[in-house]
Amino acid sequence: MPITLPTLDLFDHTHRLSEAEWAWFCSYCQKAVERCAREKGEGKSDFPDLTVIEISVITDETIAQVHSDFLDDDTPTDVITFPHGEILVSLDTAEREAESHDHDTKAELLLYVIHGFLHLTGHDDLQDGPRQEMHAVQERVLRELLQAG
Repeated sequence: MPITLPTLDLFDHTHRLSEAEWAWFCSYCQKAVERCAREKGEGKSDFPDLTVIEISVITDETIAQVHSDFLDDDTPTDVITFPHGEILVSLDTAEREAESHDHDTKAELLLYVIHGFLHLTGHDDLQDGPRQEMHAVQERVLRELLQAG
């Protein structure tokens, strides 16, 4: 049975990514949504009832405000995923964390988007076992995408 993929709407609210970085990021987000749709585990579905996923690249200040408003935590975080199909990723966090994960900033942002896609396909990271599984899947997906070019 063919997988129906949602359309991606991408926004750089920071206006700090170069045209080439933005083009790369948009292209790889499209590859990632296709790959993540095939990563569903037993009992999980692809992107149920989602026709559009909105991905916004924002600052730590903005993501901290959203984190506070919706999750009662006023600290910045890397990614917030809403079940209605909205993924927010922090460019500031990606810039800080990229080197420690042996990625450039674009790849770190892509990792956050992959994490969001996996949440939207039904993966959960609230408990240790599923969290380890989800993190292994997101690392594998990122590695495969980067290797494939």
